[in-house]
Amino acid sequence: MTHSHVPLGTFPTPVEPAPRLAAALGLGPEDLWVKRDDLTGLGGGGNKIRKLEWTAGAALAEGADTLVTTGAPQSNHARLTAAAAARLGLDAVLVLRGSPGASRSGNLALDGLLGARVAWAGDVDQAGLDAAAAEACVRLRAEGARPALIPFGGSSTLGARGYVRCGEELREQVPDLVTAVVALGSGGTMAGLVAALGTDAVLGVDVGALADPAAAVTEFARPLTTEEVTADRLRVRRDQVGGGYAALTGPASDALRLAARTEGLVLDPTYTGRALAGLIAAVRDGEVRRGERTVFVHTGGLPGLFGHAEALAFAEEGVVPYTG
Repeated sequence: MTHSHVPLGTFPTPVEPAPRLAAALGLGPEDLWVKRDDLTGLGGGGNKIRKLEWTAGAALAEGADTLVTTGAPQSNHARLTAAAAARLGLDAVLVLRGSPGASRSGNLALDGLLGARVAWAGDVDQAGLDAAAAEACVRLRAEGARPALIPFGGSSTLGARGYVRCGEELREQVPDLVTAVVALGSGGTMAGLVAALGTDAVLGVDVGALADPAAAVTEFARPLTTEEVTADRLRVRRDQVGGGYAALTGPASDALRLAARTEGLVLDPTYTGRALAGLIAAVRDGEVRRGERTVFVHTGGLPGLFGHAEALAFAEEGVVPYTG
């Protein structure tokens, strides 16, 4: 089967040492590295670009003129779908949970700047959001448009191919890699890494986006590898969800501050903040050990920080007046 691909990002992304963060975690100075997938280029960067190279490529091959996708109000995937549409000369319709007026900052501000139209779905679950997106596609077709529905989070077996490529980059950049640590949301990013690196080499930190993220990873990864991938073989930590996907947790807050103050590395409160909190916990309980090469996959999401009132308030608490 032939798959269409369109270049959207700047690859390979760099891998950088993080010795001061490593020391703070109790690891050796050469143990911890950061895969900078926040530096993928388009629309503020982030992991979704790798997936969109495949999903938007398929949409173009099918003759689409509008990309439709779903997400939360501060969705990184929605923002980058809008950016991909702009780069490719397509329209974008974002079907988001909630109602207008709740926020005009962060990713939502960029959605508007990029020219996307937003359809608000109200207070719905995932099934309701999917139904709203399907309805939007029906309306668009009635208007004469040719919409293509990009899956939630860009995650599918097709989208996961982008993270197979990322895993291949990591194998070349860090040949002695033992563990790649990554946020686990809609499943496609971890699935591609698992397909490229193997189940033993990838630790996913659940952020609370799905009720059963391991099932999604398994579904997306299986067609991409000859390894037997089952939910029980995956390395998944579910101890960082806290009060839910939109909540700022204490461990994530601590991780945000630690990364910023040791390496000048800015994380987001939903994905990478939780992922680093999961890595900290994994070191504490011995799942990630000193002397083993570990890569933290920075999947981006910085604009989400500026749309998260609680996280912004936490960050501003660190501003200390200098009185001389």
